[in-house]
Amino acid sequence: MKAEIGLFGLGVMGKSLSRNLAQKGFRVSLFNRHVEGIEENIAKDFKYKYPELEQALPFDDLETFVQSLEVPRKIILMVNAGATVDAVLSSLSKHLEDGDIVIDGGNSHFEDTNRRIDELKKQGLNFIGTGVSGGEEGALRGPSIMPSGEKEDYLKVKSYLESISAIDAIGGRCCTYIGSEGSGHFVKMVHNGIEYVEMQLLAECYSILKKQGLQNEDIASEFESWMKELGSYLLGITVDILRKKEGEKYVLDQILDKAGNKGTGSWTTVSIANYGAPSTLIPAALLSRYLSFFKAFRVDLAKEYAVKNSSVNIELSDLKNAYKFARIINHQQGFTLINQISEQKGWSVNLSELARIWTGGCIIKSDLMKELIEYLKASDNLLTNKNIKLAIEETHAAIKSVASECILKGIHAPCLVEAVNYFHGVTTSDSSANMIQAQRDYFGAHTYQRIDDSTEAFYHTKWE
Repeated sequence: MKAEIGLFGLGVMGKSLSRNLAQKGFRVSLFNRHVEGIEENIAKDFKYKYPELEQALPFDDLETFVQSLEVPRKIILMVNAGATVDAVLSSLSKHLEDGDIVIDGGNSHFEDTNRRIDELKKQGLNFIGTGVSGGEEGALRGPSIMPSGEKEDYLKVKSYLESISAIDAIGGRCCTYIGSEGSGHFVKMVHNGIEYVEMQLLAECYSILKKQGLQNEDIASEFESWMKELGSYLLGITVDILRKKEGEKYVLDQILDKAGNKGTGSWTTVSIANYGAPSTLIPAALLSRYLSFFKAFRVDLAKEYAVKNSSVNIELSDLKNAYKFARIINHQQGFTLINQISEQKGWSVNLSELARIWTGGCIIKSDLMKELIEYLKASDNLLTNKNIKLAIEETHAAIKSVASECILKGIHAPCLVEAVNYFHGVTTSDSSANMIQAQRDYFGAHTYQRIDDSTEAFYHTKWE
């Protein structure tokens, strides 16, 4: 019997997804390249490692892998984004036939996905760009899945993708059709940007509590107490991290403070700039990671300036509320960014549906995300929701107090500070941008509009 679906690329995520498919009763073909002395018999060895793969078909020859699949063929790619995807598609397409479907489940850039859809369509092939969130464990037990492309193509693979996805907060599947083109990879990219900020906010809260003299176990207990009101996957794993020991030493205290990244944060930041979106927290979180990587530079300057750590005095309740405030702003910016670009691209992304599939399986699942399902049905602007407005009003004083203390005491907390800074900017009806426009007109004759002219005509002044 031929296999129903193929899995190309047996890295960490590919292995987990293939096991997930097999556990759901699907007949699966497995492919991994053969590289003499480096990657040999990967698919075969993997098949015999897990009982659920007993009926799976392993291959390291591309043509026989393709021929092992039912027509129309359905193949999930789990390979590195970028040139690798193009190289694989070039080789794979030579063996495919009209109507076959390729699903890219990696973290590809959405513009690359747009291009690949068009290129493969000319060859009679169908391409689905699919965001997958949940990491290794999520891929095995049920990730959040964000497919996009031609809807009729998605419907042909819907049963597979839905079956392996997580269960959402209301009992449905964490898989939904996102929209046309590369919208699935786009929302996954923004998902990762929101994730960057969530991680940075928790790191900043950890840093503040450390500077107040709390030990790891004390911080873990404090964060654990936040879970009842502010529960999230990332907050939960942060508690676990703070408590993990090797012998008598905490593992966290042995980790070098240099944060890496895989590129999706920078892609999101570039998109923010390219589309003129006022999403400030994702760039702040990304640049904080970049700054962390310059460890020697920071050590040298710390010695040069001999900065003394002042005593920090922040109420624990204020820090909790500041974190709550900043998380709301993070989600508001993320969904606003998705909505803005979706409208420009004509994707019609359903924000409420997106929040729903992000309540299970993915890294940014949280109690807040569950609330956003209903909020986003009423409006795409979270800051106009009555419950969000109440939460902002209740925590505004706390974020101002915490941000001020961080600045005064020399604590680097870019996302906590930027959250309140953004809020003050977005709620300012008369900004200082009139000065910017006057300056632009002075040196570049860029013109300006006037508040006393409702025709929206443009003016130029000879300033000298």
